[in-house]
Amino acid sequence: MTGRRYYLTTLAAWQRHASRCAESHFVMAGNCDAEAGKAVAILALITADEAAHIALENDAEFEALPHPLARTPVSKRVAAALAEFGVASGDDTFTVAEKLARVNPLLRHRVF
Repeated sequence: MTGRRYYLTTLAAWQRHASRCAESHFVMAGNCDAEAGKAVAILALITADEAAHIALENDAEFEALPHPLARTPVSKRVAAALAEFGVASGDDTFTVAEKLARVNPLLRHRVF
């Protein structure tokens, strides 16, 4: 069974786990020059099986966001990393997904 979850991570960390994911959509934040050796932060919506999500949650470079319908605010780290997209302190995951959907519509929270 697969599930979907939002994570704040780096491009390099996501690339290490990409083969485990059934589907991923993301948006890069800040400096997008991965060739310069800088850690490029991304917000990723990852569809994967339970084992893959457990592996991601056990990786220190992945921060899982709260469930979008829980209405729990994202961490200050997430808000700061995504501030360029209008994300503010106190925003919940649903609100973050809506704001980033302006850049990548596939990040919008959907329930099938």
